[in-house]
Amino acid sequence: MHELSVCLSLLDQVRRIAADRDATVVTRIELEIGPLSGVEPELLRHAYPLAAVGTVAEHAELVIGETAVTVRCTQCGAESTVRANRLLCEQCGDFRTNVISGEDMILRRVELDLH
Repeated sequence: MHELSVCLSLLDQVRRIAADRDATVVTRIELEIGPLSGVEPELLRHAYPLAAVGTVAEHAELVIGETAVTVRCTQCGAESTVRANRLLCEQCGDFRTNVISGEDMILRRVELDLH
């Protein structure tokens, strides 16, 4: 399961953040996942409890938001929010676009207990 390895990498990053701030517990992790990232949010939610066992984030709430796919047209310069399977410019209809958001998984926020 690809999402389990993603969780393990995420938790390694969260562990480093907690250690840098002398936190004893992570209470909440907020992610944004784009539709083109290759990560399935629902599978990540299911993998998270397995990966988090025995870590400082074992009981943390995992909050996952999805980002929109945004493209910039190389012909007219317009930016458009589009569907993941239709990366056409909304302004001129051209197919020559560059994705500017929607391909990433971003760790937005980590809430820590410092006591």
